[in-house]
Amino acid sequence: MNELELVKKAYEAAKTQYAALGIDTDRALDKMKDIVISVHCWQTDDVGGFETPDSSLGGGGIQVTGNYPGKARSIAEMRADLDKVFELLPGKQRLNLHAIYGEFGGQKVDRDQIEVKHFEGWIEWAQKYQTGLDFNATCFSHPLADDGFTLSSKNEKVRKFWVDHVKACRKIAAEFGKRLGTPSVHNLWIPDGSKDNPIDRAGHRAILKKSLDEIFSVEYPKEHLKDAMECKLFGIGSEAMVVGSHEFYLGYTISNNKLLCLDNGHFHPTEQVGDKISAVLQFLDEILLHVTRGVRWDSDHIVSLNDEVLQIAQEIVRNNYQSRVNIGLDFFDGSVNRVGAYLVGTRATQQAFLQALLEPTAMLKELEEKDRNFERLAWLETMKSRPFGAVWDYYCLLNQVPTGGDFIKEVVRYEEEVLLKR
Repeated sequence: MNELELVKKAYEAAKTQYAALGIDTDRALDKMKDIVISVHCWQTDDVGGFETPDSSLGGGGIQVTGNYPGKARSIAEMRADLDKVFELLPGKQRLNLHAIYGEFGGQKVDRDQIEVKHFEGWIEWAQKYQTGLDFNATCFSHPLADDGFTLSSKNEKVRKFWVDHVKACRKIAAEFGKRLGTPSVHNLWIPDGSKDNPIDRAGHRAILKKSLDEIFSVEYPKEHLKDAMECKLFGIGSEAMVVGSHEFYLGYTISNNKLLCLDNGHFHPTEQVGDKISAVLQFLDEILLHVTRGVRWDSDHIVSLNDEVLQIAQEIVRNNYQSRVNIGLDFFDGSVNRVGAYLVGTRATQQAFLQALLEPTAMLKELEEKDRNFERLAWLETMKSRPFGAVWDYYCLLNQVPTGGDFIKEVVRYEEEVLLKR
């Protein structure tokens, strides 16, 4: 019996087991088409970007560790790596860009001057895959971010520069949405904050609100652009106060009908983003997720199939929030094969959603309503040993990508033939 036949046979056995619990595995696999993940471009090059070599980069709260060989050194190498990633992922995904990944032709183009013409190559790339592009203003790694404040800066020249940068980014993102026929999510994250306890927290937050009001004074059609803002508890150099806190952006997004971005690495380690989803969606039409894995702090480790990610997926699936939650990834690890990092992290996220789709939710809700909580817990534990892997392998087979761990040898081959020659 060949591998193809083995996968099909295992799936049929799994299908029977799940059917006994009232779960239609074929339907679950069909619903996976609704789980579209925005794959972040910055894992390819450790969040370096490709601005001109003579543009001195400053600080701003981003730190990538590791020096594994094979880092992308150009847009061409980045696209080659992303091609390999998309080739080995099941389903159709999106790409998430940062502003520092434009093609500037060796010219110095400061960030308040970027235009859609600098991203024409990415539009063509997305058209090849018949998918969408998401976008991010890059408010870090720049001399005007060195003191830790951008949109909330009390220096008017600095503040105005970053306002103009974000305005330019929203215009580019709206063009992505218009040209590609799917709304582009523009996410705004700023590193603004204080290393030690500040006196004037309110002053900086009032300035940030002023800046946001100026930025959003220009409106774009919702079918072209979705605006999101990413909150954070603390960051490198902003341990005592982050201007754009969860409370700040929650208030702003509700008041202005924007998307709140919840990154599961941006909260206290004992907080669960899965618990926040149904809370904020009582007041917001949509949200954006950044799925990551924090280890001890907001360390942006490669996503793994852990309880936290599974809870996020379960909360979305149990409440049919798929159309209201935009799913993105945000991790960067320079200590391992970067293409492999993408595949492990993206597949783990997809697996969490497939597991959630294979849950007997109706039965579990009925047990909960009847206060039969032992049975609820027992079934949740029982589901962990159901043959999920057979269903996942069949999903990969349907999408004509490697099953099981076969993608590993493909990554190793790519490393030997391409990455190690850089």
